[in-house]
Amino acid sequence: MDVRHSSGGRAVIHFRAAGTVLLLAHLLFVGWLTLRPLDVPWVTAANLQPLAGIRADLALGPVEAARRIGEGLLLLAPLGVLLPMAGGRLLVSPWASMARTVAAGALISMAIELGQTGVPGQVVDVDSMLLNTTGIALAHLLVVPVSRARLRRGNRAGAGDLSHLGHELRSFRNEAPQGATPTIPRVGIAP
Repeated sequence: MDVRHSSGGRAVIHFRAAGTVLLLAHLLFVGWLTLRPLDVPWVTAANLQPLAGIRADLALGPVEAARRIGEGLLLLAPLGVLLPMAGGRLLVSPWASMARTVAAGALISMAIELGQTGVPGQVVDVDSMLLNTTGIALAHLLVVPVSRARLRRGNRAGAGDLSHLGHELRSFRNEAPQGATPTIPRVGIAP
């Protein structure tokens, strides 16, 4: 259910607009960071074997491994919060929200990796896609359910009571139809 049509609809529209602007700004930053050509003397081969790059990072020592894995987790992690924020839904299943957000984030990560195939100095790495998607899922799990619960509580206590939305939704489903569906008489087929 979308909250746009409730009494707090104006605040939701502002919330969605802010989420959309922040989402676009973050995507532009990530695009600039990951799709710009690099002048490097040599380039490693593409990593198409899952977890091979993570194992290689772990072999570099704990500090360097934490830095590299952390960069992969944090690059797209804000999408775990910004995608639901841009959607503006307050009353939604946590699992459906998680599935939509992770799927959209995985597609964005895959688009970035595919875009890197044509950029000099950038290399495709399947592990970065796995880390990016995991970062999105973790950010979503840590922030979105708590934020939505807080916003629902705040709406009940303050700006607009959302408790009537569940009742309105139930009564909408149980309403009688508004009349017969108009039909068009059949036209005979010519011989």
